[in-house]
Amino acid sequence: MEPLMDYREHRVMTGFARHKPLGRRGFLAGLALALLGGCSIIPKGAPAEAPPPVRVEPAATTSNLPDEEGYHRIALLVPLSGENERAGSSIANAATTAVIDTGAQNIRVTTYDTTPGAAAAAREAMADGNRLILGPLMGENIDAVAGVAGQYDVPVISFSNDATQGQRGVFLMGTQPAQSIENTVRYASSRGLRRIAALVPTGAYGDRAAEGLVSATRAYGATFAGMERYDRGNTSIRSAAMRLRERGGYDAVLIADGGRLATIAAPVLKPSGSNVQILGTELWSGDDAIYDARALRGAWFSAVTDERWAQFAQSYAQRFGTRPFRIATLGFDAVLITLNIANDWDVGDEFPTTRLYGRGGFLGTDGIIRFGSNGIGERAFELREVRANTTEVIEPAPTRFVD
Repeated sequence: MEPLMDYREHRVMTGFARHKPLGRRGFLAGLALALLGGCSIIPKGAPAEAPPPVRVEPAATTSNLPDEEGYHRIALLVPLSGENERAGSSIANAATTAVIDTGAQNIRVTTYDTTPGAAAAAREAMADGNRLILGPLMGENIDAVAGVAGQYDVPVISFSNDATQGQRGVFLMGTQPAQSIENTVRYASSRGLRRIAALVPTGAYGDRAAEGLVSATRAYGATFAGMERYDRGNTSIRSAAMRLRERGGYDAVLIADGGRLATIAAPVLKPSGSNVQILGTELWSGDDAIYDARALRGAWFSAVTDERWAQFAQSYAQRFGTRPFRIATLGFDAVLITLNIANDWDVGDEFPTTRLYGRGGFLGTDGIIRFGSNGIGERAFELREVRANTTEVIEPAPTRFVD
């Protein structure tokens, strides 16, 4: 097995790299919703009062980008306007933090707004001579970006978790629900829970969650005990939970949704005195709503490790004056992966895409990640249990890949 690449140790290329178009102050970014569907999942974790939007100048055009030699040009494609502005700005802020924290001297990161059009942003990035694209955030934009980047043999490291978008030249960093569910089912099965049912929302995320549960139960000798689907709404999930309870025949139930809807369904599925085990997904990570229902206490879910999160959040807050959102680590780690590979990447050459397939993977703020032949990121998960006003790690995430 190749040695694990810990990009916290790669500080050879040090110094300051300009990150355009982000200014020095006013980097107050936030996000207050989780998106479920054919796009990436944006975890919750916003402060009580959302900070004001970030003001960002347009990316430089070909005519006014300086002709700099000795630097790798990296494009960051995220939404910097519209309803997902705060999500994109949070990632962009974190990418800036990665450049500053490592003191990187050999890259130039230019940010492009995908809201007016992902393909247009990608074309501008290619015209500017970028050799690598980080982003987009939304899975629905991957085809457009990849179509443009592929014409120039430029790889794309996307923040999406939409596994259906895995394709040549595209690498997905977003947490895959099937992987999270598999880890939880493995643990539940080892504790004697053999009949697992599910509440699953309609849409692409629900489809992937359902497929992941079916696959996991087969892999670990459990039985898929049935599923009820619902449109995302209070009444719909409660009705689905009641139908599932009437059917019965399960030891555990997976609620494949965020904390708010889980608190509505859990009391129905697990009334007082019931020993039904509630299971969740990675959407529960950083979602304080899971503490609002007593029926969720003792529930299990899997998520990427939070071991390095506190240090990252502190560094971010010192620079930008606000607490970062959990999704920001995607931008931070994407830059650090790039810097790791940049040690053996000659300026002017194509990005060495094959380095991304290393079986040893990379170690970052979200733990270890490696990319399979399909470009989908494989992550390691810790198993958490919901307690009163907190979660407890009951099984830590692996620190390296063993195969």
